[in-house]
Amino acid sequence: MKLTQIRNATLVLDYAGKKFLIDPMLADKDSWPGFVGYARPHLRNPTVELPIPVEDLLAVDAVILTHTHADHWDEAAQQLIPKDMLIYTQDESDAKLVKSQGFVNIRVLKEENHFIDGITIYKTDGQHGSNELYTDPALAEMLGDACGFVFTHNNEQSLYLAGDTIWTKTYVRNLQQFKPDVVVLNAGYAMSDHYGPIIMGKEDTLNTLKILPTATVVASHLESVNHCLLTRAELREFTLEHKIDDKVLIPDDGETLIF
Repeated sequence: MKLTQIRNATLVLDYAGKKFLIDPMLADKDSWPGFVGYARPHLRNPTVELPIPVEDLLAVDAVILTHTHADHWDEAAQQLIPKDMLIYTQDESDAKLVKSQGFVNIRVLKEENHFIDGITIYKTDGQHGSNELYTDPALAEMLGDACGFVFTHNNEQSLYLAGDTIWTKTYVRNLQQFKPDVVVLNAGYAMSDHYGPIIMGKEDTLNTLKILPTATVVASHLESVNHCLLTRAELREFTLEHKIDDKVLIPDDGETLIF
């Protein structure tokens, strides 16, 4: 298994001989305004450039979307990805949206999905913000649903991409049920002005290892959009302080991890 951190939550996963592009945000630096109502809205997004050429990202077997927020499925991705690319979405609503953008080869993920050559993908639930946030109808509708995935194959380590979620009982159950070898956390601590974090942060790396000490944690969704406050330097300091630096990997944009 090879996992390449591209930028933000955008990853390229080489798994059991197949290649997946996950949550593509492909725009040039500073292409669109910061998210209003969240931390540092004066910053434009993405806040950093892509580390590798776009064309190198498109030679994949499928695209997988955890959800369709702009920092996971932006206008540039919609324009640059071939319209006949196989795209997996979390639900019918996202599939309808992607279809309206001109894509013709869309599949909605079920709870358990058998890809080809023995790869199984399990869809997992996430919660993109606090319980209090979801009592705000406008924010609840805007944030919507965001899922995660577990990849398994007889010849590979298991991989859990938690997606845009905070720490929840469901997340803990997923760790306990699947016991993944590798856990990718969107750990940038994206912050709402009124309701706090909408994804995980540094403490969640430690708490994940308390639940599943055999796992390797990979920190993603860092330093690329305005509302993500956790830096790689701060996370490295935290892992050293808690003596988990050997279990928490913090790849730079463009870096490939091999498992």
